[in-house]
Amino acid sequence: MAGGAIVLPPTSNRSYLKGRQLIFPLCLAISLFFLWGFSYGLLDVLNKHFQNVLKITKLESTGLQIVYFGGGYFCFSPIAAELLKRKGYKVTIVLGLALFAIGAIFFWPTAHYSNPKNAKKAFGGFIVCTFVIACGLATLETAANSYATIIGNPKSASMRLQFCQSWNGVASFIGPLIASKLFFSGKNATNLDNVKYVYIAVACAAVLVALFFIFTKLPEVTADDEDPANVMDEASSQVKPLWKQYNMIFAFIAQFCYVGAQVTVGSFFINYATENASFTDPQASNLLSYALITFTVGRFVGTALAHFFQADFILLIYAIISIALSAYTSAGHGLPGVIVLIALFFFESLMFPTIFVMGTANLGHHTRRGAGILIMGVSGGAVFPPIQGAIADKYSTRISFLVPMCGFIVVLAYGLFHWIKHGYKVKRIQSTVDVHVVPTPGRKRSSIIISHEIVDTMIETRRKLSHISETLDTDKKHRFIIRTEHF
Repeated sequence: MAGGAIVLPPTSNRSYLKGRQLIFPLCLAISLFFLWGFSYGLLDVLNKHFQNVLKITKLESTGLQIVYFGGGYFCFSPIAAELLKRKGYKVTIVLGLALFAIGAIFFWPTAHYSNPKNAKKAFGGFIVCTFVIACGLATLETAANSYATIIGNPKSASMRLQFCQSWNGVASFIGPLIASKLFFSGKNATNLDNVKYVYIAVACAAVLVALFFIFTKLPEVTADDEDPANVMDEASSQVKPLWKQYNMIFAFIAQFCYVGAQVTVGSFFINYATENASFTDPQASNLLSYALITFTVGRFVGTALAHFFQADFILLIYAIISIALSAYTSAGHGLPGVIVLIALFFFESLMFPTIFVMGTANLGHHTRRGAGILIMGVSGGAVFPPIQGAIADKYSTRISFLVPMCGFIVVLAYGLFHWIKHGYKVKRIQSTVDVHVVPTPGRKRSSIIISHEIVDTMIETRRKLSHISETLDTDKKHRFIIRTEHF
């Protein structure tokens, strides 16, 4: 993922794709990020379009976010994580694409039979379709984040994941850009005809990508190969139960609040621009596209910064800036307020991937289930928008932007907690560790780059297990080779 958080490479005990072999599978993974980025970009525009056509309130329009993030991600992510653990990446990804396509296809009859007389029932139909789409996207996101990491060289895992996530951002600004032309122009501003065609096109794209996954031979790995901390698992069995992984639990809370803040910022952007700065709906939709471009640029910049600074330190600084920008947005007026709101997209861009990878570090054999739990944090997008919608209806959209500010405060707390716990480090530190504690016959010893935190965990485990320490002291072939490099 973008944001360059802690690197979680797989162990060198498994094979991975190299060179040209990696290109096609990586392109398939990128297509998944692109699909759900495009879908998310359309969601924010539909929020405003349904207000205009179906004559629903701001609070009622947030029903899309409730089923998208609450119904799909919160309810279906644990199921997707269990399926991933039992059936692997290929089956999970194909199922996600199938659900995504089915939900998009049913947008056609729902939009076709909607009219002013049955507006509420039509909106209920869109709610159901959005729920099915969200279940598919939750499945894809649970699988694709880790899949992009494991298919290639562990040393470039973080960079590869950040690159894939950047395409998510590219798609998210293309969605509103297209929607501004198709949903708000001319007679389309008062009907849902073009909504049908856009979602049929989305469904066809999902089916095409699913066919590529079905007929392509893809690498699969076992759960124990995903996390380098598992090198010690087999010998020690000292990994804490999932419910005692406090860093992961705090990360889930931070993820919940961050996604809630991000979704409210996007969902009410058009309302803010039209009410607080007198832009038209098409102009505001275009501005949302520019904001999402800023979001994408922020991810690329975050990738560069991650080569020099610790992920938790970057998260800490970005959270402080986001709080300040949210506060100004809720107090500002006119064009300056819109500009500040666009800037907020830049600084919130790397929070999700950074929290995700920090929260799933050192989970051992719990890694896949932990990933599913962190994806459940996306359900924050179902809780924050109704709160902001109620405040916007009663007071103003401008005042309602105090809601995302509260979410960024929680992110700040998690970033501060992680930064203090890991020694107040500012510059990025990597360590090289020989992962073959017990030499494998016929296999050369090799080193991989892993996070400093994992090194600390392995050293602490070695101290606790005296019989392993004695073995390491008496047999040179079994010793850890640890050297720290400061970048």
